[in-house]
Amino acid sequence: MAETESDYLSIGEVLGLLVEEFPEVTISKIRFLESQGLINPERTTSGYRKFHELDVELLRVILSEQRENYLPLRIIKDRIDSGEIDPSKEISRPFGINRPSGVVEVEDTQQHPSARSHRPATSEPASTRTPRTVIGIGSGVNLDRNEFRSMTGLTEQEITELESYGIIPPRRQPATSYTEHEVAIGASARILLRHGIDARHLRNWRTTAERELSLIEQLLAHQIRQRDPGSRSKARHQAHEISEAGAKLRTALLQAGLQQLFD
Repeated sequence: MAETESDYLSIGEVLGLLVEEFPEVTISKIRFLESQGLINPERTTSGYRKFHELDVELLRVILSEQRENYLPLRIIKDRIDSGEIDPSKEISRPFGINRPSGVVEVEDTQQHPSARSHRPATSEPASTRTPRTVIGIGSGVNLDRNEFRSMTGLTEQEITELESYGIIPPRRQPATSYTEHEVAIGASARILLRHGIDARHLRNWRTTAERELSLIEQLLAHQIRQRDPGSRSKARHQAHEISEAGAKLRTALLQAGLQQLFD
């Protein structure tokens, strides 16, 4: 039996399904994930990509792992290959596609007509959602610029601005790598930028962090200089305790101020 048009989706229609939930996704991003071996859609006789339900669910899983767990693509791929991530178990709904009349296969446009036609309901704007705590990356894993941009949701221009103000240390191509801490910085910066705060104003947060770090360094200077691993380990533990207490104090003071502002 011949496959009908409704049996698969074009890349533009897939974009339309995902763009509300994942505003950073583009046709170029989907192609990039294919080039990295994370997805493998079929092709029509004309060479266009054919996405089935499992392909769409796999994309959802990949994008969720990047956005919420900040996992690099190589780790996501390993988890898929090992069966730790099994998108087939996540499928509990049909495509939900009602093709608009006149929609044709489009491979090169960034804003396919379906991008505005098939959007799942969300409870809050995607640009203001707070990323979860960074987990799963670990020390020693280097993220390239494409992965960093994808995980944080930052544009290339925004990354350049953050680098120019020292929020993110600038890199020299092609030796570009990012740590899990910089991913957390970038993801938080993206939310502030989306709320209209200029990149230059983020220096206020950087200055505050530098002052707190300087104070911790002064308090623990003697222990930090010790060669004894036990003393250094104790100093590290104390530094984390001070940092966490300071963060809680700062949050409490801000919350108290906000309450007064709106009361």
